[in-house]
Amino acid sequence: MANIVLAHGAWSAAWAWKKMRPLLRAAGHEFFAPTYTGLGARAHLASPAVDLSTHIQDVVAEIEAEDLKDIVLLGHSYGGMVATGVADKVPERLQRIIYLDAFVPKDGQSLFDLVGPKAEGNMRKGAEKDGEGWKLPINPMPPDTSAEDVAWAGPRRRPQPIKCFEQKIKLESKAPWPPRHFIYAKRNMPGDAFRQFADRARGEAGWSCDEMDASHNPHITCPQELMALLSKLMASK
Repeated sequence: MANIVLAHGAWSAAWAWKKMRPLLRAAGHEFFAPTYTGLGARAHLASPAVDLSTHIQDVVAEIEAEDLKDIVLLGHSYGGMVATGVADKVPERLQRIIYLDAFVPKDGQSLFDLVGPKAEGNMRKGAEKDGEGWKLPINPMPPDTSAEDVAWAGPRRRPQPIKCFEQKIKLESKAPWPPRHFIYAKRNMPGDAFRQFADRARGEAGWSCDEMDASHNPHITCPQELMALLSKLMASK
């Protein structure tokens, strides 16, 4: 049994892990999925001031309020930025970190740094056109998402505050990193931003890397397969 803490993706929230909750519970795990300020059930708190550090603190606060230890920290997509910041704040509480098709920043990097100037420019134009300058319009879901899942998820997705992608992460802890794992979803769309981190994980000590024959949201499109892989990783030394 593990204490699994989720750092969810952009435009998303805890609701997106609806299919995974019963699977994790059946395996005996405790699953904590704090929703970030300004998204999901907390969309009413959205403002231009919300940034990456806000979301890092959202997750740290959940960990501290629940007094969680021996945590498996699971970061999906943008949640890799958040998970990295959480690991820097509470390293003594972590058992391992799993990055699920996620960004893995180094000190001083923002998400915009990691996606490159073309993608950044497109997102900024979208915010100016449709988001009052500070809200990033919702990204499309992967093309292999079922119509039923699009109908369920689409109305729940919310614009992402742009400062979350602009703010550069600041890492200060000198504690050693726990074991880190990267799961690469190899059916990613053109402009795939995540292969770089899979390649890095394969070449750095302290990492392992697995691939899934899935698109970017396996917790929605293939939850059983994701559960099997998570179980394997959590059982590893």
